[in-house]
Amino acid sequence: MNQTTSLRERLYVIIFEADTPAGKAFDVALLVAIVGSVLAVVLESVPGIAERYGALLRVLEWTFTVLFTAEYLLRVMCVGRPGRYVFSFFGLVDLLAVMPTYLSLFLPGSQSLAVVRVMRLVRVFRVLKLARFLGEATHLGASLRSSVPKITVFLVVVVSLVVVVGALLHFIEGAEHGFTSIPRGIYWAIVTITTVGYGDVSPQTPLGQIIASVLMICGYAIIAVPTGIVAAEIAHHPKPNPTTRVCRECLCEGHEATAGYCKACGAALRPRREPR
Repeated sequence: MNQTTSLRERLYVIIFEADTPAGKAFDVALLVAIVGSVLAVVLESVPGIAERYGALLRVLEWTFTVLFTAEYLLRVMCVGRPGRYVFSFFGLVDLLAVMPTYLSLFLPGSQSLAVVRVMRLVRVFRVLKLARFLGEATHLGASLRSSVPKITVFLVVVVSLVVVVGALLHFIEGAEHGFTSIPRGIYWAIVTITTVGYGDVSPQTPLGQIIASVLMICGYAIIAVPTGIVAAEIAHHPKPNPTTRVCRECLCEGHEATAGYCKACGAALRPRREPR
């Protein structure tokens, strides 16, 4: 193993693993920095605070951005397949976490979008030894993936329904009652069936009101369907008991304590160390 490979291995253990003292310390420092950067962005949006401490908050924001940029580049450098990390969920979140500040050089005010960094706090489960929460997250993710075909069919039916009802209300109510087009009618149907009810457009004719009443009642049943589908899948899937180890090659998480190889790509996993 040459010196460069050894350095990449050490960086990988520190940055991606949570069951070593160095890895835990890195993640704790990262979480503190994330909270600090989000707090700085939030405070800067308050006019009174921005007027008095705006310069300081901007310095803090750029400091955090430079640190997160360096962290992102180190993550890309130390993984086995950089492309896998770059286009993974956390890879995209990590990239989006630093982009708003740089974008603010060209679009003033866009730095407020940096609050997306709060999504990185999901890593707190790894840092606090809450591996059981990783198991619950894996369980929920598997259940949601299994629910996709059923929910897709359900959404197709709902979309078809709102298109038909929207077109029907456009024909019945007409432009004089605010239904100026079929898309406008579809918008009203979506607002009604989801029980949001903005009230900016509403049927005025008796027939239109009857259709609206039926659609409102259907809305309650429709909202319950996806919940039932996901709940059934959650009950069906067994709960895993994963550790916090991450495959260096494909960045897959949620491996069992006794696993020696990645369940996604088959690469050898680093021997597990009990967290201190």
